Parts: sequence; C-alpha cells; structure tokens
Amino acid sequence: MSPRNVWTIARKDFRTYFMSPIAYIIIAGFMLIMGWMFFYTLSHFEMQNMQYQQFNMGKSPSITDGIIRPVYGNMNVIFLFLVPFITMRLFSEEKKQHTIELLMTSPITLSEIILGKFLSSLLLVVIMLGITLVYPITLFATGNPELGPIVTSYIGTLLLASCYLSLGIFFSSLTENQIVAGSLTFASALFFWLVNWASQAAGPVWSEVLNYLSLISHYNNFGQGLLNSSDVIYYLSFIGIGLFLTHRVLDSFRWR
Repeated sequence: MSPRNVWTIARKDFRTYFMSPIAYIIIAGFMLIMGWMFFYTLSHFEMQNMQYQQFNMGKSPSITDGIIRPVYGNMNVIFLFLVPFITMRLFSEEKKQHTIELLMTSPITLSEIILGKFLSSLLLVVIMLGITLVYPITLFATGNPELGPIVTSYIGTLLLASCYLSLGIFFSSLTENQIVAGSLTFASALFFWLVNWASQAAGPVWSEVLNYLSLISHYNNFGQGLLNSSDVIYYLSFIGIGLFLTHRVLDSFRWR
C-alpha cells in the first residue's frame, strides 16, 4: 500500500468538499450549534456556582462535570447528524457519475481508494474539532479546568466520529443515491448509539453484549478523563470492520 496514493485520493476528495457549499454549510452549522451550546452551558454553570455560594449548598460542581462533559457529550450528538452529510457522496457520487469504473481500473489498489476517501472525511472532522479548541482556551483563560478530561474527550470524540465515518463510507458504497446513503448512515449510527437501552429488558448475558455494542457507552470513560484500552480497541475494531465491509462491497462490484 502506498501512502502517496492514499494521500492523493484524500486530497482530491477533500478539495471536492470545498468546491461545493456542503463543507461551508456543515462547518457553519456545527460552529453555530456548538457555540450556542458552549456559552449556554458556561452561563448555566456560572449561575449554579452563584447559587451554591449564595445559599451555602456545599461544594459546587467542577468544570469537568458542569461544562466539559456536557459540551463534548452534545458534540457527539451533533456529529451523529452531520457525518451522514459528509460521507453520503464519497462513493455514491462516483457511482452516479460512472467515474467509479475509472477508479477501479486505475493503478491504485482498492484499499488505497477506501483509506483515501476515509482520510478526506476525517480531515474535515479534524478541522471542525480544531475550531472548538477555542472552548478549552476560554476555560483556561477564565478558570482552572482539568487538562486530562479535555484531552480524552477530544480523543473519544475523534474515535466516535470515525466510527460514524466508517458506517457512512460503507453505506455510500452500497448505493448511488446520496439521500439513501445518508439516511442509512444516520439510522445505523443511531442504532449503535441507543442499542444499550434494550439491555435493561435483556438477560444478563445479552445485557453485557448490548452494552458492549453501544457506541456511547464506550465514550463515557473518555468524558471522565479515563483512557481505557478496551474502549480504544472497540472503536478501532468498529472502524476496521466498516472499512473492511466497504472493501468487500466494492470488490464484488468490480467483478460484476
């Protein structure tokens, strides 16, 4: 596998995002929603602190519990809605315009094509996360937050968003209809988000299975400042399976 070929595909698709309004709309919507959530959470936290001090209600909530965990937890929900718009065109548009045949016959391996497209969408997510660095900078300028939970929250959010991306690329490879690809991505990501809700009604064995399959249950440790290897392995495995299934779909398409 050639990193140069992967980067060539990634750079081409990344530029395509900004040749249409899609990247600007996604980034603007993300900034608007997250900006409102951050400043609302910050003002609510300050109001709570004033109430705790005024009525002597004991120790006030920490910045980690009052701001960091809610803000980055909500960020994962926003990515749940936005990632389908990022990935739905990656292979669907190639199929619709019949340019996928050129990709398949080019001197680039299928793995390089898939990784390149995955990297292009990941770069867009990284840019969006980079914009939110203004939030911890604001917190450090006005308070004394813990660095650990902020770092692990970013790591967990990046891994979780990458899982969404792997699902999106897989469904984009199945159809030439971008709306169908985006809808299936959102529905499947939401399923893996909420699958642990059924654990309360399941038996002890299935309860553990459902909790393990849940994307959000593996994020909880990141939000608390804990970097658990089992959570990282789960996310990396999820991403790997999504990209592997994409490879199998496109490989079968090549032989039709």
